[in-house]
Amino acid sequence: MRASQGAPAFPNRFGRRIPTQVQTRLIPATDKGIRTAAALLTGGDLVAIPTETVYGLAGDARSAMAVARIFEAKGRPSFNPLIVHVPDIATAQHYGTWSDTAQRLSDAFWPGPLTLVLPLRARCGLPALVTAGQGSVALRIPAHPAARALLRVFGGPLAAPSANPSGRISPTRPAHVMAGLGGRIAAILDGGACGVGVESTIIGLTGTPTLLRPGGLQAERIEQVIGASLASLADSSAITAPGQMSSHYAPGAPVRLNADAAAPGEVLLGFGPTAGATLNLSSSGDLTEAAANLFEYLHLLDQEAKPIAVAPIPDTGLGQAINDRLRRAAAPR
Repeated sequence: MRASQGAPAFPNRFGRRIPTQVQTRLIPATDKGIRTAAALLTGGDLVAIPTETVYGLAGDARSAMAVARIFEAKGRPSFNPLIVHVPDIATAQHYGTWSDTAQRLSDAFWPGPLTLVLPLRARCGLPALVTAGQGSVALRIPAHPAARALLRVFGGPLAAPSANPSGRISPTRPAHVMAGLGGRIAAILDGGACGVGVESTIIGLTGTPTLLRPGGLQAERIEQVIGASLASLADSSAITAPGQMSSHYAPGAPVRLNADAAAPGEVLLGFGPTAGATLNLSSSGDLTEAAANLFEYLHLLDQEAKPIAVAPIPDTGLGQAINDRLRRAAAPR
């Protein structure tokens, strides 16, 4: 599949325009396709990869040039750190300083939608651009079989933020990636639709265990494993983990939250028994189904080019992650 010709140039982090000249390939997640994707990554190219949460824009986390290309392709601010995806715990321990809490959480939830922010090991080989110059690193072992196979074949860590232009709706299908980054990256590894549908939960372990970002793993399950409540991160201008920018995951149209009904000229994203919903995240009120549908439905509604009203979502379990994404989508830009 070829990227569309004549796509608009995209601003990089230096304010210049990047010409869209790359032919973005769609690669099937077969053994041959995974080897092809690994070869592209080894050569310094960028490949969008499937995970169980959302598609990630992967580059060699050990290469400052590859990481810089991620920021340029996304138009991502350089102060926003990246998640490093690794194939196993031993590799994670090479980059992050381990602890008993990290071991308990990784044993319970890896591979899966959990990111651990750990103290960065000295001289571990990651460029400062990956961590935004901070003394910590965000690490995850993804559960998607294609991502795990690719990490094994590639043989190293992959920096992989969501595969979308910075601040826009996260992609849960290859078509979403192509629409946002087609012509700017080498390839998309097609692993189908993402099962979880929202990004990983991020837990800070540089001090007291802290919920840095709600996500696809419920905080209550994490608290059960560590035997303590998670600290919460007060609103701050400091960006200590991915996904903390106040305006993020945003469609092009304005978003209005906790709407009982659509106003004139709006489309309505429902939850539960919502009369007049253009689309419904889960008509039965299932938060797992709603999380899986969230970004897909925002993409579809954004095509209407109308303001989006969103019905109230319970702020429990996965509802915390859904509401976090929606608040950032609705924030002033």
